Parts: sequence; structure tokens; C-alpha cells
Amino acid sequence: MSDLTTLFTITRKDVLQELRSKAVTVATLFFAAVVIVILAFALSEDRDLMTLAAPGVMWVALAFAGVISAAQSYQNELEENAYEQLLLFPIPRASIFLGKLLANWLYMTLLGVVIVPVTALFFNVSLKNLPLLFLVIILGTLGFALIATFYAALTANLRARESLLPVLMFPVVVPVIQRAVFATAEIIGQGDISFILGHLQVLLAFDLVYFVVCTALFHFVTEE
Repeated sequence: MSDLTTLFTITRKDVLQELRSKAVTVATLFFAAVVIVILAFALSEDRDLMTLAAPGVMWVALAFAGVISAAQSYQNELEENAYEQLLLFPIPRASIFLGKLLANWLYMTLLGVVIVPVTALFFNVSLKNLPLLFLVIILGTLGFALIATFYAALTANLRARESLLPVLMFPVVVPVIQRAVFATAEIIGQGDISFILGHLQVLLAFDLVYFVVCTALFHFVTEE
């Protein structure tokens, strides 16, 4: 079995498991909806403040929903006592990481496509330049998924993994979320295209660094 085939097999398995159970989807959408609705009502007295806060709310809701999703990345293998067998299988550890990463990234991108318009609706902001906004979602969720998948593996065998995961990953992923918020705010406010492209370049740089580092270190964090 080639490395690429292994990668897509792991991704397909994770996607099919979620399509069957829908447990993570229900939990993340419910949590994101609660965050958006509560903040929308809390800020409803000030329209200008709502417009200003909308990009941050979008990415906060997406980030916390993403943590719930990431925490479940290795849950099925752990529950079935298959995690150690997966690591012992004669395949590159990088293929395992990239397969999990692709599943998480796809899920978070779809989640972003849902959360962004819902937030725009509740916060009464118009979405302009949708291709650029979608590009921000793709790059932002990729950076988040890289860190989330890596730290989910790091904490997979720990008893308090659900509590430790956000504590460990958020300090590292904050720069990605920050740039995604800035880029989204510029797009919503119809800001200068040069500023938007600048934020996108920084996001891409973070993604490349995280990709190289996380892929290279995954083998070491999953050693017994």
C-alpha cells in the first residue's frame, strides 16, 4: 500500500465514521450556535459594535467548535483499543498524521462555510468578496487543523486529554486565528486589497511552518 493510499484510507475512514454517527457534527454545530446567539444578543444594543465584533465571533465560534472536533480525532481508535495497532502498522507515521489532518481540515472548512454566513445573519453584516473570504477560511482552518491534529495526538493517551488539548494548542494557534480575524474584518469592511493579501500571505506562511514542523515531529510525539 502506497503512502498516498494509506493517507486517503485514513481520511476516508474518519469521514465515514462521522457521517454514520454525526456525534461531532451535532456537538460542534450546537456549541457554535450557542456562542453566536449569546454574543449577538449581548451586543444587540450597539449596531456598530456588532459589525466590529462579527469577524472575531466567527473565528471564536469556529475555533472552539474545532477543539471539540480535534479532541475526537483519535477517539474511535482509543475506544476500540486500535490506536497502538495503528501506530505499529508498517506505514510512515506522517501518513497517519496527514490522513487525520485532511479529515479535520475538510470538516473545519465545511464548518466555517456554515458558521460564517450564520454569524453574518445574526450580526447583520453583508458578506462581500466571497472568493477571498473562502480563501481566508481555507488557510485559517488549515493552520488550526494542523495544530489541533498534532496536539490531539500528543494528548491522545492522557487521561485529561479533553482539558489539556485547548490549554496546549491555543497559545500556538492564536497567531493564525488573529490573522484570520484581521483578514475577515478587512473583507467585510471592504478594506484595501493590499492589506487583505498581506494577511493571507502571513496565514500561508504560518501554515507552511506548522505543516513542516508538525509533520516532522509527529513520529516523535507518538513514540511509546
